[in-house]
Amino acid sequence: MIVVLSGGSGGAKLVQGLACLVPSENLTVIVNTADDVEWWGLHVSPDVDSLLYALAGILSTDRGWGLQGDTFRCLERMAALGQPTWFRLGDLDLATHLARTNLLRSGKTLSAATAALAHRMGIHSHVLPMSDNRVATLVETPSGTLNFQEYFVRERHQVEVRAVHFEGADKAKPAPGVLDCIASAEAVIFAPSNPVTSIGPILAVPGIREALCHTSAPIAAVSPIIGGDAFSGPAGTLMKRKGWPSTIAGVAQAYEDFLDMLIVDLADHSDADHLREGALHVLCANTVMKSMQDKQELARFTLHAALQARGNKS
Repeated sequence: MIVVLSGGSGGAKLVQGLACLVPSENLTVIVNTADDVEWWGLHVSPDVDSLLYALAGILSTDRGWGLQGDTFRCLERMAALGQPTWFRLGDLDLATHLARTNLLRSGKTLSAATAALAHRMGIHSHVLPMSDNRVATLVETPSGTLNFQEYFVRERHQVEVRAVHFEGADKAKPAPGVLDCIASAEAVIFAPSNPVTSIGPILAVPGIREALCHTSAPIAAVSPIIGGDAFSGPAGTLMKRKGWPSTIAGVAQAYEDFLDMLIVDLADHSDADHLREGALHVLCANTVMKSMQDKQELARFTLHAALQARGNKS
């Protein structure tokens, strides 16, 4: 079993590449759900949906979120009716959120609802929310507390961040299957997702970090930092707020208690030499995934390196 820990867009790209190499039944993705939001009365799981759409082959290649070829007529009508529209949902995308909300209201857990949606989309890989319990990423700013979507989408992550915390994480439990798949994995791969707000909430759920520390599987991470800054989004800024440098060394620091291998971009080869002075195995590759070929090549490189390291852990 190949296990991937992932947030949204960057993780979805790598998972698309891995899905071309790994038999679907042998691929499990543990997904951040602290970005979930209630919007227009519906439960939206943006990172889960990006992974589902990526695995189903319907993720928008233009936007990197939502469905390919979607329209936004409902959004336009909601604006005409005076409803908030800063969080953009497409017409076809709405069907996913309606179905999920109905499943949750019928008594399904989030993981059960996700499995039902995956089945309907023809997905045979395992997509596991990190927890069935509510965890919310909250961002403290000078003007007050924002949920992640308010910070990331509405404010375009342009406001000062004073602190980030994960409400409810301390009382949450890993979703069924999460700890078992980490324990039995052939390799665990961290997608190039924000270490603070995409991977951080997963690691904050009690038991998951401990499982990673104790698994016999090699653990590899693909850096979301290229040349001293995030390829996209606010990862660099948020890492600095956590006290980590916005470099590949900061990524290594975020995962230092369990990480065996770090895959970094070719642009970071000089910094990679410094990291190699420690025990961490650092490899360089092209980590910019602009095409499906790029996704497959990075996935192949990462998977091969991780599987070669299998057996080195005791």
